[in-house]
Amino acid sequence: MNVLHETPSTEQRKSARAWFGRAWLGLAGAMALHVTDEALTDFLSVYNPALRAIREQWPWVPLPTFSFGEWIGGLAAGIVLLFALSPLAFRGRRWIVVVAMPFSIMITANGLGHVGSSLYTGRFMPGVYSSPVLMAASLFTFICALRLARIQRE
Repeated sequence: MNVLHETPSTEQRKSARAWFGRAWLGLAGAMALHVTDEALTDFLSVYNPALRAIREQWPWVPLPTFSFGEWIGGLAAGIVLLFALSPLAFRGRRWIVVVAMPFSIMITANGLGHVGSSLYTGRFMPGVYSSPVLMAASLFTFICALRLARIQRE
């Protein structure tokens, strides 16, 4: 596309959908890697006590504590859902493109939280090893979603 705002070609639309689909799959894979990292480094042993301490100071914080089964089961279901939605991502369905943008921002913030808490505590926190992959996949998905949304509007 050039500066004169020509209508995107069929090939440009197909390419944008394909890149978005690949990005979506990459994000689902990065999420699976990240959850594995958290499970192997005992994320809940840090999360649950930290949340209890936060709630003592601010009781209105609506975040739950988890047992391992609840936590891993919920995240596994979410990852399965991400993979199951990938055919819709490859088709470039508008609603999934729209959902991908705030979801990508939220997942990038999650990765930043792991890195930031590691810097703050001076030690590698659970989930930090996979956080760069998670953030890269999230940002790439965001960029691909923006590109596809722009092409879909034209």
